[in-house]
Amino acid sequence: MNVSRNVAGLWLLTLCVGGSLRAEQPGSIEHEVRAAAAAYAEAFNKGDYAALADQWTESATLTEGSSVFDGRAAIVGSLRHWRERHPGCSMTITVDEVEPIAAPLARVSGSLVFTRGVGASPAVSRFATVRVKEGAAWRILESVVVPPHAAALDGLEWLVGTWYAESGDSEQGTKTTVETIYEKPLGPYCLVGRSRIRPPEGEVIEALEVIRADRDSGVIQTWVFDSTGARGEGVIESDGATLHKTMVGSPADRVPGRVARWTQVVSPAGDSRCTMHSIDRTIDGSPRPDGEPLHFRKIR
Repeated sequence: MNVSRNVAGLWLLTLCVGGSLRAEQPGSIEHEVRAAAAAYAEAFNKGDYAALADQWTESATLTEGSSVFDGRAAIVGSLRHWRERHPGCSMTITVDEVEPIAAPLARVSGSLVFTRGVGASPAVSRFATVRVKEGAAWRILESVVVPPHAAALDGLEWLVGTWYAESGDSEQGTKTTVETIYEKPLGPYCLVGRSRIRPPEGEVIEALEVIRADRDSGVIQTWVFDSTGARGEGVIESDGATLHKTMVGSPADRVPGRVARWTQVVSPAGDSRCTMHSIDRTIDGSPRPDGEPLHFRKIR
């Protein structure tokens, strides 16, 4: 559920402003925030996106693991995408503390329990949120959510399997094929990818990728190594659908230069398909052409 500037993953864990507050007098800040929180939880569970949007300020910011969503539209869009992928999901929230900062602001902290569907194990996240009162409504100005270590990679579950792509033209002798297998050999804590790249000529390139979530921050980290001597490390961000791997490392031994930087964009296309595209590539600060987009299909 969540990658992730998460990815990668539990974007709906931003719903960190609901749940049970201590009993307070009607009209108090605690009482009003509780009412707003209850309305948020109800709207999420019903899939009422208009009501969800009204809970956020127009310029709200959400940080969930390594992913950052700027603005109401981006936040609600990520929630909509997540619910569409998990139509049986539900959430409950427990608020541990409501602290008035200065009129009209309040800081809210606590935990969120999210269940993807009937029979699924719940995931518990920690949150810290700032609400601001706009007119009669207490809206979310900013929210920071730390997903649980064991659930941070749930948003990447769709990658598990064997993927195949090819480019070029076999008749002209320019065909390259790529097969990538993603597995979870260590349970929920690690995602491992193994790739085999067959260029039109020369040796086959083998690559290994290890993806894990930082226990304290929920940031999704990735490390890549291949048989040319190249390596890279970085973080995975998500906008609720597309993954962005921001990488830094070293190029292949045969390539001049010491420091390579690039971004790999992974875009699901539905029907067990996705596109992977390496962009913003540099070596020692010098720009390099973007890589060719690879259109993958899941073959098993």
